[in-house]
Amino acid sequence: MLSKRVIACLDVRDGRLAKSIKFVDTKDIGDPVEKARAYYLDGLDELVFYDITASSDRRSIMLDVVESVASQVFIPLSVGGGIRSVSDATDLRLAGAEKINVNSAAVQRPALIDECAAAIGNQNVVLSMDVRRVEPTQALPSGYEIVINGGRQPMQMDALAWALDGERRGAGELVVNSIDADGTKEGYEIALTALISSSVRIPVIASGGAGKPEHLHQVLTEGKADAALVASMVHYGEYRVSDLKEYLQRQGLKMRMSW
Repeated sequence: MLSKRVIACLDVRDGRLAKSIKFVDTKDIGDPVEKARAYYLDGLDELVFYDITASSDRRSIMLDVVESVASQVFIPLSVGGGIRSVSDATDLRLAGAEKINVNSAAVQRPALIDECAAAIGNQNVVLSMDVRRVEPTQALPSGYEIVINGGRQPMQMDALAWALDGERRGAGELVVNSIDADGTKEGYEIALTALISSSVRIPVIASGGAGKPEHLHQVLTEGKADAALVASMVHYGEYRVSDLKEYLQRQGLKMRMSW
């Protein structure tokens, strides 16, 4: 059985760590490089870095911040925000990212996934999906819709269909982020995560809603996720990464323990 992973997410705006609730009311909460190093030293499995306004501002990601983070952490670093081409992906890899996350640009031009997978390998391409719950329709039979540009633009695209298409095109991993749960600390969207995890063969990272250790256990078991992404609960010092991993191990999950 593969180990489950705990992944911290750094949402960065203008070079500073930011946090929002349901993608609004975004606040500056510190230095991303300082946080990244602290989590790495505390046993974090992987780090995800998002430049949250790169796509909506139609600019490239801030490579200097990526380079600073990569110089401080020696665990897999996954980076997203504003990636529109193989050239963008290559620049991020050279800046120290192991994996690249595509989101809005891939929704608008799905061939981007194929191109990046061919250029840097499937295992290094992550499809990040921002999803909101809707009433099921013929166009959205799963009851979950893809949105882009930081949750600002609904796409009338079914989330399950997009996950399957992303896998087919060469994505090696999925981040499934529930906008409805994002920043609430009330728990992950279990039904959404289980739906996607049960339908694809690639690893799924659950994102949005973590507030206490039990939420991670639930999404890694009932939600069938391969990894749980956390943000608020560690950014504000309510829990340490090591506490979360020790709890999950006590619950019988296989974890990568570094101490």
